[in-house]
Amino acid sequence: MDEASFGQLKAQVKAYVEGRASELARQIEETGECGRDIWDELRALGYLRLAAPEAYGGMGLSLSRYLELLELFSQMHGSMRMIVHVINGIWRPTDRLATPAQRERYVKPLVRGEHTVTFTLTEPNAGTGTDIRTSARREGDQYVLNGEKWLITFADVADIFLLFCRLEGTQGAQGTLALLVPRDAPGLTVEPMPPTMGLTGTGHGHLFLRDCRVSAADRLGEEGDGLDVAFHGFLDPSRICIGMTCVGLAERALTLAVRRARERVTFGKPLAQRQNIQMMIAEMATDIEAARQLVYHAARVFERGEDASAAASMAKLFGSEMLQRVTDRALQIHGGIGYFRGSEIERIYRDARAQRFEEGTAEIQKTVIARARIAAT
Repeated sequence: MDEASFGQLKAQVKAYVEGRASELARQIEETGECGRDIWDELRALGYLRLAAPEAYGGMGLSLSRYLELLELFSQMHGSMRMIVHVINGIWRPTDRLATPAQRERYVKPLVRGEHTVTFTLTEPNAGTGTDIRTSARREGDQYVLNGEKWLITFADVADIFLLFCRLEGTQGAQGTLALLVPRDAPGLTVEPMPPTMGLTGTGHGHLFLRDCRVSAADRLGEEGDGLDVAFHGFLDPSRICIGMTCVGLAERALTLAVRRARERVTFGKPLAQRQNIQMMIAEMATDIEAARQLVYHAARVFERGEDASAAASMAKLFGSEMLQRVTDRALQIHGGIGYFRGSEIERIYRDARAQRFEEGTAEIQKTVIARARIAAT
């Protein structure tokens, strides 16, 4: 996409975020639902195929260019941001080790919006890495799965689960599998989880696999490639994107805080004229810009084809912790009125808490960063 075309697209996204998306945010909060009509609207506008290759029906934006748009999208309602973020990234792990037949059957229809795939890694009694417990045993041309997955975003609407498990009797990364599990696979039960604090309208599911049978033809890569698909196919670029979603939401919180500081008058003077408020605004702006630059650095590492795991974890770690600081200060500047339902800053404050856990906690990111640094020294 040339500069002029990208500029037009960016202006279109900005107008949508500031206009139509604001109307939808109120609707979602009032109804508690982010329904199929919103998914369909985002798809029709082309916003769910921005980063996918043109050969697959996508717009073919580089990660860095896509991040420019994601910063804007992240100022929308959290459930809408989640749709844009996840669907623009889930094609990567699905495509990473796909055969030509799998690419035609799964990846291209995913980009075209003909079905929805969701990332399925987290378990109730294990972390999100080499300790996964969901097991598989090979029986002829099928795998038989047993275990549980939970906190699975879009489990309520997903047609296919990109699910990670391990061969019985294996440990660590050995024997891990990436399987495309259809929703109607025999032995799979999907139960809804309770509503979350924020991200109103986003459904999460608890999956139970009881002798669930999946065709071996729906395995991505070879036996043992599961965590490579999970981490390098999805989590590294997704953590970079989470960093930018934190930047975008923090930028919106800062905009609202500055607006409130100008409007609110105490003892005959607007808050914006008070030095302590100015110091808070300066710190917020600096925090946001530092996170933005760290995200773009991680994106450049990824785009060069280098190992981006540590840089991605840094971007996600700093971005998510920055977002908590900025939203705390933004709510403080709003004062008590910002704590009431219906206030945009109140919703942002709730939505911001989700990024602390998306694609791994702060502790997980620190582990990745520390291991990389120790190995390199």
